[in-house]
Formats: sequence, structure tokens, C-alpha cells
Amino acid sequence: MMREQEIERQFGIKIEAIKPNKGVYFLKTNKGNRCLKKINYGVQKLLFVYGAKEHLINKGFTKVDRYCLNVDGSIYASVNEDIYTLSQWIEGRECDFSNIDDLTLAAKAMAELHEASKGYDPPENSKLKTDIGRWPMLMEKRTKALDKMRDMARKKNMKTSFDLSYIKNYEEFKALGKEAKAILDSSIYPELCRIAEEDKSLCHHDYTYHNIIMDKDNNVNIIDFDYCKREIRAYDIAGFITKVCKRVNWDISYAKIIIDGYNSIKPIMRDEYKVIYSFLMFPQRFWRLSNRFYYNEVNWGQKVYDKKIEALIAELDSFRSFLNEFKECYVVNFEEETKES
Repeated sequence: MMREQEIERQFGIKIEAIKPNKGVYFLKTNKGNRCLKKINYGVQKLLFVYGAKEHLINKGFTKVDRYCLNVDGSIYASVNEDIYTLSQWIEGRECDFSNIDDLTLAAKAMAELHEASKGYDPPENSKLKTDIGRWPMLMEKRTKALDKMRDMARKKNMKTSFDLSYIKNYEEFKALGKEAKAILDSSIYPELCRIAEEDKSLCHHDYTYHNIIMDKDNNVNIIDFDYCKREIRAYDIAGFITKVCKRVNWDISYAKIIIDGYNSIKPIMRDEYKVIYSFLMFPQRFWRLSNRFYYNEVNWGQKVYDKKIEALIAELDSFRSFLNEFKECYVVNFEEETKES
């Protein structure tokens, strides 16, 4: 149990009201509204996240959930061997992924975040979080893991609906994984990694609607940097497009809105689209869902798992059409122009 008195003492606040809210606690205090969060990773990673936010703020990207220091100048409170952070509570509404204006503003904010992140040197005693250069290996490893999970499903005496759906359809997702890896291997991925290393730039890595808060003045505020790491920006762009387009039956017009918004701040390089295309194609969502099921990573009920895998299978045709349209718009045309020139 969290001891409120310890939180009050260590952060020098008086809690007037406390309310659970989507994995965190909303606190009404004598110093204003705050967000209290239990951290499930180590202090070294927390220092990296803290440093990232402070770097963004110092570079002018101030619309983030800044940490509040405790009475000793530390960024966390230690209560019963648990770590808690306190940050500003950002008032506003979650970004509406069906709203074109919201999407445009969010895409612009992402570009501004990426630009402001450049030059980030993590604090001493922090742990550098990075995925730069790892994606060819990760794609190959996760694609091979689909075979292992197929074997796990086949060996079951009593197969569930999930097992049967997985065995029947996993080959299609595996093919997408192999193709995505081949596309990445033929892209400028190594060059983008070199640039990101030189720029010392960051990605948010969880840029989704509940982490994009629109305030009363329609300013975009970005929260929850727990997964931020040094990474090429193509990953964030592709992830954002995926999170939006899966909700609109893979309507390519929404991807175009995001890309246009991003390009208005910092243009995407022509050859960069091929890397984005590879990330879009890779069956990350199918791999993650299957991994959670076969390795008991998330305690969802059987019906939840069944519903999620059937939804992924049902959207395959729309998803493939989306990939083809994206390729025609952003990959093939640019490659042909390059050959002609």
C-alpha cells in the first residue's frame, strides 16, 4: 500500500484529494494538481527520462509533464521499496484521432519534439536507452518467434480458439515480417541510424491519443515519456500512423494528414519513407499479442485474446490495401524519380 503521509513528507505537499486515474493517481494538493505515478523500472532509466524532459524544456519544448523534485532535490520518493514520481497534472482532453485538426497539430508537435530532442546527453548515473541499429535484428528475431509460438500452439492437447486462429493465419503475418525485414535491409536505415547517433535525438516511443493532451487553448501537451529512447524518427512516425489508421479501417487519407503535418515543420527525406513503410508493414501488433498470450505476459481473459486476434485477422485485407497505397504514394514514386534523375 502506498503511504500518503510519506508522499506528502518527501515531496513537501499536502494531499487534499487523491483519485486513481488510468494507472496513475490524480492528486489535488496545496501546491496545485499533480500526477503521482509508481515507477516499474530502475532509477537509472528514470534519470534518463527525467533528463530527456528537462532537455526538451530547455530547448523550448515546454509542453510536457515536468517532474516535481522532492524536498531533497531528488526526482522520486521511495516508499516501502517502491519508487514514485510526482509531475505536473496537464489539464485538457485526449487527442481525438478522428479529428483532422487534432491530428495535424499532433503531427506538428511530434516533429517539434524530435527537433528539440537533438543534442540530448543523458545525466551521469543514468542508463542510455536506445534502439538505434537494432531493428533488423529485432524484426528477424520476432518473425522467427512466430514459428516458436506456432509449435507451442500445435503441442497443446486442448487448443483454444486463439490457438486455432493463430495456427491458421500466422503464415500471413510471418510473410509480412520477412518482407518488412527485406525492405529495411534495402533502405537507408544504417544512414538514418548514423544521423540519429550524431544528432543524439530521441523518440517518444508511445505517441498515442492518451499521451497527447489538448489544453483549453488547443495547445498540444505530451505526457508519459517512460518509453522514450534514442531512436530514428521514422519509428515514431510509423507508430503514430499505425495507431491512428487502425482506428479508421486503414484509410490512407489519415496517414497523409499526419505526414503533411510533420512535413510542415521538418520535411521527411524521400528515402526515409521506405524505412517508415518497413515499420508500417512489420506485424508488431500480431507478434506482441501472441507473445502476451503464449508467455502469459498479460492476464487478459480468453475472450479478450480471441477478440483481439480475430480483429487483427479481419483487418488484413484493408491493411494490405493501405500498404499498397502508401507504397504508391511515398515509396515507388520517389524511387522512380530517383532513377529518372
